Amino acid sequence: MARTFCGLIAMQLNARHHRLLTSCGYFYMKYNVKIGGKNYQLELGRDAARWSCRLDGLEVDVDAIPVQPAVLSLRVGHETYEVKCECTADHIQVWVRGERYAAEVRDPRSLRARTRAADHHGPRKLTAPMSGKIVRVLTREGCEVVAGAGVVVVEAMKMQNEIKSPKKGTVQKILVNEGTAVNAGDVLAIVE
Repeated sequence: MARTFCGLIAMQLNARHHRLLTSCGYFYMKYNVKIGGKNYQLELGRDAARWSCRLDGLEVDVDAIPVQPAVLSLRVGHETYEVKCECTADHIQVWVRGERYAAEVRDPRSLRARTRAADHHGPRKLTAPMSGKIVRVLTREGCEVVAGAGVVVVEAMKMQNEIKSPKKGTVQKILVNEGTAVNAGDVLAIVE
């Protein structure tokens, strides 16, 4: 599954850096990608004829066709996926075959990436990725959680999305109850 996510992330980053990559002959851009708590190194390249993608040093055959805004038909090797993507300031939300995943992408060259280590200190807000209804609260205020642990489940468009803790810490506040209607961006809980 990491290949699928990195393929999608590669296509998103290609769109952002197309001018830079195409103006330099053959050039690789390197990114650190974190998916499900595991770190990967993603390298994107382009020569005159095609895009290239390496995941942890291994070449990955990737191609994507935009189906509609934020939806791609993604080919990774011989497998095809329809993937919905939502980019936020600090990570990418990806839906593949009804499952929601979060990925963090860091450009090791950027000052912003170097200062992100400080993000693990202080409170972090968990927000609803889209409008829906809270169907389950998986923890209580004051409970310890690890990074990636489920905190609440939001049902949207008949799909259940588990909202996970972005860091190890304590659940300071849960701002919703089961049955609560939420809008995209609403704060659901705070982890410190």
